[in-house]
Formats: sequence, C-alpha cells, structure tokens
Amino acid sequence: MRRRLWLRIGIVTAVIVGSLLYLYPPPFARSYLYGPAAPAARPGGILPSTLNLGLDLQGGIHLVLGVDLDKAIEAQVERAGSGIRSSLEKKGIAVKGIQRRGPTELVVELASPETWAAAQSTFGELAIFETKEADQAAGRVVLLLRAKEAAALRDLAVRQGLETIRNRVDQFGVLEPSIQQQGENRILIQLPGVQDPERAKALIGKTALLEFKLLDERVPVEEALAGKLPDGSELLYQKRVDRETRQERRLPFVVQKKTLLTGADLSTARVSIDQTTSEPYVSVELNAAGAKAFADLTEANVNKRLAIVLDGNVHSAPVIRERIPSGQAQITGGFTTEEATDLAIVLRAGALPAPVQVLEERTVGPSLGADSIRQGIIAILASTALVGLFMLVYYRLSGLIANVALGLNLLVLLAVMAGFHATLTLPGIAGIALTVGMAVDTNILIFERIREELRSGKTVRAAIAAGFSRAFKTVVDTHVTVLVSGLILYQFGTGPVKGFAVSLMIGIVASLFTAVFFTRLLFDLIYTTSRKVASISI
Repeated sequence: MRRRLWLRIGIVTAVIVGSLLYLYPPPFARSYLYGPAAPAARPGGILPSTLNLGLDLQGGIHLVLGVDLDKAIEAQVERAGSGIRSSLEKKGIAVKGIQRRGPTELVVELASPETWAAAQSTFGELAIFETKEADQAAGRVVLLLRAKEAAALRDLAVRQGLETIRNRVDQFGVLEPSIQQQGENRILIQLPGVQDPERAKALIGKTALLEFKLLDERVPVEEALAGKLPDGSELLYQKRVDRETRQERRLPFVVQKKTLLTGADLSTARVSIDQTTSEPYVSVELNAAGAKAFADLTEANVNKRLAIVLDGNVHSAPVIRERIPSGQAQITGGFTTEEATDLAIVLRAGALPAPVQVLEERTVGPSLGADSIRQGIIAILASTALVGLFMLVYYRLSGLIANVALGLNLLVLLAVMAGFHATLTLPGIAGIALTVGMAVDTNILIFERIREELRSGKTVRAAIAAGFSRAFKTVVDTHVTVLVSGLILYQFGTGPVKGFAVSLMIGIVASLFTAVFFTRLLFDLIYTTSRKVASISI
C-alpha cells in the first residue's frame, strides 16, 4: 500500500514538474524542448511565451485566395500541344500550326493532308483527349480534353497550390500557419504574427513559373511591336526601375514560345551578392537532368541570347559565350535583399500550377490580440473563482481538494498544448472555460457518491473507496462522449471551431487524470493513511 502510494505521488510530481518545464522552460532546456526556433514572447506577456497563439490572439493576416482553374487547364493543354508537335515532327510529319481554342480544345493543322493517315497513330496515343472534329481533306483535327481529365486537373491544381503555398510559408518562417482548402477553388490562409501583408501576398501569390527561352533574333523588335511577329514567337518585356527616379521602364524582347527548361528542373535557389556591384541576385542550380539539358542547350546555341523568364517577365537575357556544364545560372534584375530572398523562396518551393488572386484580406493588429487574451483570461479566472468559492462553501475541505485538482487541470492543459505546439485561439479559451465546468462536475459526481455511501452507514475509508469506484464508470462515459464530440468538431470544423475542439479535448483528458487519479491521491493522503478517521469534511 505504501509503495503504491509513493508511486502515485511520484507520477503526480513528474506531471507537475514536466508541465512547468514545458510552460516556463529554463534557458538551458528551451532549445531541447522546442528546438532552435523557440517561440518568442507573446503580446502583453499574459500567457506563457511557449504557447502558440492563433490569428485572433496575436494578430496577423487572413487571406482567401481564388485559384484560376481555367488557367491551369489552359497551361496543361498548351503543354500537350507542344508534346503533339514534337511527336509528329519526330515521325517526319510537318505541322502547319497547333492552336488552343478555349481552355480545353486544341486545333491541329497538318502541313499536308497526305500525312493524315500517318498522324492518326499519334492522335490515338492521346489518352487525355478525344476527337471533337476531323477534316481529313484539310488535314485538320480538333481535340477536346476529356471531362474526367479536366476535373482531375482542377482538383490537382488546388492540391498542388496548397502544398506549394505551405512550402513557401514554412520557408518564410511563420509559426503555426493555417492553410486549408475552402470549396472547390479557394484556399484559406492565416498567418499569425505577420504584420506585412504586401510582402506576404507577393510571396504567396507569385506564380513563380521559371522558363528558359531563346530570343528570336530573326525579326527586329520594332517590327514585332508593329505586330509582325513570326510564327512560334512572342513579345515579352523586361521591367527596369531607375534607382534615382524610381521610374519603371519596359524593354521589349522577341522570344521563342518554345520553353527549353523550366523551374521543374531546379535543384536549389539562393541569394548571392555580386562582388562588382554589391547588388543581390538569385543563383539557381539545376538538378542532374536539368544540368545535362542546360549543357546541351548552351553548347548548341553559342553566341545566342537566352532569356530567363519568370511569370512572363524577362529578368535577364545574357549571351551564351560557351557550353555551361555546371547547371548554374543567375537571375538578376536590380533586386533588394528582401526581394531576392523572397524570389529564392518561391523558386525553391516550386511554381504554382495556376495563378491565384486575393479574394478576401483582413489584417488583425496585435493590440486587438492582447485585448482578446486579457478579456479571455479574466473570464476564465472569474468563472474559476466563482466555481471554487461554491465548492469551498458546499463541500468544505473536499471542495478545496477539488479546487487544487482544478488548478492542476489548467496547468496540464496549457502544458500539453505547448508541448504539442497546438494553437490557442479565442474559441480555444472558451473551450478552457468549459473544461473548468466539466472538471468540477466530475468531482461533484464523485463527492455525491461518497455522501450516498456515508448515508448508507459505511466508514469513511469504505465510503471514499466505493464513491470513487462506483462513480468511475459514469465519469468515463461523460468524458468519452465529450471527447468524441470534440473529435467530430476537429475533423469537420474550420479554424475557430478546431481551436475550440483542441482545447476541449486536451482539457477533458486532463480532467480525467486530475479528477480521478489526483483527487483520489489527496483523499488517500488525508483520510486513508490516518489510523483513526471518524468523519469527512464533505
């Protein structure tokens, strides 16, 4: 009996010490418990700095992005058109032109109708397309993207967008962001602690489609500006900002439409400093396949100009002097250090599969968060004080035991949230307040059961043992039902509802420990270990 009692005391002591360490870690333990990026102090200093606070408590940015799904399909159809052209030309079939019509159609025109039969094998290999129109005499066919493929592309575009944005935000260094899909084509983003909305929007919303294309030097730029563009070429611009006047100039370039390399061939991107001008630029390194393709590209096009295009803008167009086997390139453009850093982040995280636009934007100031925390803490303290007063008056010493257990419950709840990096939100504070009531209700069930056992004539020790034993099943039932409700809220709820569910579930589990295990230990220390106990203060 004594050995088991000391074991229980040891368990409770370990829980208390562990909770205090996670909430208020000393300097030597902070990096061990939370890693090098330990949370900084929170607004107002009301809650421990180790707690992650949601957008509504510490301020930040709330964004709803709309994904342009039609653009994602158009890009896929354009790539398929380039693939069809390459396949036909490899078979010696000349192509007059391939044009996209609408978001889901491709119009393929052969140079000679006599090659119609030979081209059918290529068209038959296109599993994602079906033939909508066919004119053998004209050598013309219209291919339509299958509805099933279009739906899959839309779903993939949103999921890839979510993952890409999440990678960018992680590299940006935002603690506990919330990024989730809303509806068919919307993405909800909450960035706690971020107070620069313009930089965040630029980082998140940049498509970051990196392309390497050769300049088309067959036609002067002046003719291209007049509308005389050769087939297979396009007019792109390079933006330059005068450092003194801050005026923006747009320099035109005639660029071949064919993309020779993309950001998919990128291995890494980092910020470097030009030793001559002391200006930052982005140094990119290609993967093995990309490096080989880049070496072949530069070898075959010595003395030609290669445009480095990002989101349709030419950042630089250097002359290829020799074969470049290293697979390294530079993106310059008069960047500031912050701009170069953000560009390196989005290139490392990958390009968005489709453009996004901001549909809704809200910025929450940190002062509002501090006020919300203060009011929430006051509400919890006031409710706890009233409940504690009632327990003291109605249950006397047993009520004091319940109040001590309630204090441990709150300590464990906050420590578990800190240890698992759960995010505390304003609805989460409401969940803590509800947990206070649930924890006390559990003690009331046990105390009333003990009273019944005493009225039936049992001794104090027997009444305590029977009270805890017989109330245990009811206590577990109530806790399990609330826990299941919390799981459902967390699974199907949105951000604020999830915050409420998290604090409620952790509080319920902590309540089961404190109201049954810890309270029973205190009763055993006060009453059961004493030799003569004639009455109980309950």
